[in-house]
Amino acid sequence: MFAFILRRLAQAVVVMVSVALIAFLLFQYVGDPVVFLLGQDATADQIRELRADLGLDQPFFIQFWHFLANAVQGEFGLSLRQGAKVSRLIAERFPATLELSMVAALLALAAGIPMGVYAALRRGSFMSQVFMTVSLLGVSLPTFLIGILLILGFAVNLGWFPSFGRGEVTQVGWWTTGLLSAKGWHHITLPAITLAIFQLTLIMRLVRAEMLEVLRTDYIKFARARGLTNRAVHFGHALKNTLVPVMTITGLQLGGLIAFAIITETVFQWPGMGLLFIQAVTFADIPVMAAYLCLIALIFVVINLVVDLLYFAVDPRLRAEKAGGH
Repeated sequence: MFAFILRRLAQAVVVMVSVALIAFLLFQYVGDPVVFLLGQDATADQIRELRADLGLDQPFFIQFWHFLANAVQGEFGLSLRQGAKVSRLIAERFPATLELSMVAALLALAAGIPMGVYAALRRGSFMSQVFMTVSLLGVSLPTFLIGILLILGFAVNLGWFPSFGRGEVTQVGWWTTGLLSAKGWHHITLPAITLAIFQLTLIMRLVRAEMLEVLRTDYIKFARARGLTNRAVHFGHALKNTLVPVMTITGLQLGGLIAFAIITETVFQWPGMGLLFIQAVTFADIPVMAAYLCLIALIFVVINLVVDLLYFAVDPRLRAEKAGGH
């Protein structure tokens, strides 16, 4: 296990350095930050002086080393659009994005797993066909269209939910959350459903396919031959083995929820990192873009590492292969 963790950590470091290099290249080839800071009317002396102050007159690898050292400390400079520290902007927006992603992930799991199990055990039934049809729609419709339809139906026509914003938030230390108030839950409902629908359909189809595959295995036939009840076979044996690959996919999809919440946050004007990134792209705010890229890469690397460790701990076949030297 220790060697496995070291190998994964080494891979994670290589990935993060590669992503940091890509983020650093944004400063080199996507506009000149000195021009953004001083404006088009700056003199040559002003530009030369500021480039020296920022260390932009140094060789490429020295600049990259300084960028890495600052990135490890969470420092990416000042936002060219807002004039504030990028680390502070990210810290202010990250709770909203993480909160939305976690609620969406829990919603997708809570609905997707039971729907997938039902569709596998009752395949051919009317409700199973309904679930499969809904899953097809969820995979096919783009996220922005789902969000707009939910706003039109539940916010504009029925007036049950607000169409934008995060609502009332509570300060818990440096963290802000809307889950401690009714208004916060009221505001997060539609964005969370919008973000969860694609993940829900993916989980449902995956659970159904894995469940059907497991039910055809020999050990399930032996369990039935021993006289076990359908409940014991389906939920005590089949479902437990079905959830091993589901756990892997779900963990990786959580990183996708955080990274690709951009569209949902834009549609609902949710004050998270996705909306901040869209605004940064619009104004060519390179420090914010670089920080967002590095943070999302770090989230994916951490989640992937945790999923690998859980998979290693849950699946005894992997431990047996390591012990056998295969």
